[in-house]
Amino acid sequence: MHTVAVLVLDQVVPLDMSAPIWAFERARLPDGRSAYRVLVCGPEPEVDAGTFVMRVPHGLDTLADADTIVIAGTARCEAAVSPEVSAALRTAAARGTRIASICIGAFVLAATGLLNGLRATTHWITAAELAERYPEIEVDPDVLYVDNGQFLTSAGAAAGLDLCLHMIRRDHGSAVAADAARLSVVPLERQGGQAQFIVHAHPPVPSGASMEPLLDWMRDNCGRELTLAEIAARAGTSTRTLNRRFRAQTGTTPLTWLHRTRVHRAQYLLETTTHSVDRIALQAGFGSPTAFRDRFKRVVGISPHAYRRSFRSSVTG
Repeated sequence: MHTVAVLVLDQVVPLDMSAPIWAFERARLPDGRSAYRVLVCGPEPEVDAGTFVMRVPHGLDTLADADTIVIAGTARCEAAVSPEVSAALRTAAARGTRIASICIGAFVLAATGLLNGLRATTHWITAAELAERYPEIEVDPDVLYVDNGQFLTSAGAAAGLDLCLHMIRRDHGSAVAADAARLSVVPLERQGGQAQFIVHAHPPVPSGASMEPLLDWMRDNCGRELTLAEIAARAGTSTRTLNRRFRAQTGTTPLTWLHRTRVHRAQYLLETTTHSVDRIALQAGFGSPTAFRDRFKRVVGISPHAYRRSFRSSVTG
């Protein structure tokens, strides 16, 4: 039987821990036998789980017998990883053990160096920090999970369940994974990636920056088909100078900033109104419904219709 060790550290997030337990414990082979043995382990006999303290039945020596290790997320991505945890994970990796992380658990895996040179993900809120602290890792904040073969990473708790179902399918096929998904009351595959959950807020306006009045004007007029030449004329400069100053103060180009602002407006309209997608395309300043659908899917990861189905509020105005 395949053994899965769920590694929990102090300040573990209960949902991040329960996702692998729920998925793997309920996976059944065609003859009805359990597909996995799940063991919860950690360096300490008790861990802080926020609203309660949890007893941990197994120590780090359990990792030596595991076929798969799943690192549950914790509440603090800045928490130091102890040398004994890092050593145990690296030793397991050297044996060929499959190691996966859920949410901020990616920081624990990253601290071992095992993700260096690989693509990985984590919760979108902490993706930028993961990339800054570990520049050797290619961090992708838009996906639900990343499978590098031996090392796998996922976004938040729900994405952790997606990743566990993916591993079950890898191990035992789609039928076993689909059955585990049904018992978990989730689809075997979700449409789109993590990008649909990222808050695409207005790009920040640097307080007191010389571009601040221009950014305010662009936001107020983003429903119109603004050109780079028109924006430069408003700023009283050439397009080349505008691009240079704009990037220096905002970190991006004028047109990219404008597109992000339009996407944010479109998201708000999709969530709070019953307006047609074609009407929203014009209201948000995309010019045509086709251009809107293409841009929206590139940024958010799913179509405007799919986004509305997932995030539409009860407001019908």
